[in-house]
Amino acid sequence: MSTRVTTIKSPSKPKLKKKIKLKPTTLVRPPKGAQGPYKTPKNLVFQDHRRFGFSNIMLVLVILFLFMPLFVVVIYSFNASKGMRWTGFSMQWYGKLFFESKQLWRAFANSFIIAITSSVVATILGSLSAVGIKWYKFKSRAYIQVVSFLPMVLPEVIIGISMLIFFTAVKIPLGMFSIFVAHTTFNLPFVFLLVSARLDEFDFSVIEAARDLGATERQTLTKVIIPSIMPGVMSGLLMAITMSLEDFVITFFVAGPGSTTLPLYVYSMIRYGVSPVINALSFVLILSIMILALAFKKFLKTIAASS
Repeated sequence: MSTRVTTIKSPSKPKLKKKIKLKPTTLVRPPKGAQGPYKTPKNLVFQDHRRFGFSNIMLVLVILFLFMPLFVVVIYSFNASKGMRWTGFSMQWYGKLFFESKQLWRAFANSFIIAITSSVVATILGSLSAVGIKWYKFKSRAYIQVVSFLPMVLPEVIIGISMLIFFTAVKIPLGMFSIFVAHTTFNLPFVFLLVSARLDEFDFSVIEAARDLGATERQTLTKVIIPSIMPGVMSGLLMAITMSLEDFVITFFVAGPGSTTLPLYVYSMIRYGVSPVINALSFVLILSIMILALAFKKFLKTIAASS
């Protein structure tokens, strides 16, 4: 008998592929030579071809449109003559502003008193109303929120006429008190809006923690809520002061004899021609506001950091 030998082939081992080392891609090749401050080659620098695009051009035009009148006012406050023709440098209008303009400073004092008092009252009422609407829940809550924004939406002419009709109906004489009430009324929505925006970011679990630790509602309000919303309160106060100082339309309707504010006085002077004293006053106000803005900017940052 013949025997058949069968050979079994062993399975061939799979060929191992060579490992490919991945090299990190280099977007920018480092310069050759001695080490020093690295500079990107010009051919590899991303160039923004929209450097002088439409948006940048519009930004420059808007800035020029807003600030060019201020530069013109500042320059002509040092003009020696009253006209628009430059005749030489002079400080005479600043001398007349500080030493020969008693009525102007009286009007400025009226505006300052009304702005401070009305802004403080509007800030207190607006802040407490924002806290109350956010804290408590009642049926007319949404209605009060809508109504509180009406003075911001309505034209100032309508507000001034309605204030005049109201004061005449209740027989309140027009004067400093009527201006104070009117300014407090239209400043309230701005304070309410800024404080409400701050309360939207407030963590109300802190209030629950304070109540668990035995704090009363008054202690929670004075020691927890008010310190946390103080940046919004200060922003509302500064906004109210600015709005009160610059208001002309509403003040024109509700002002009486002996209660002339600075915008009314400036308007009465401009009717007979622009006086360089107004230019000098404008530069003094611009400089004062810039200093106050820088000072309050650091102050608000300190309050926000502490809260």
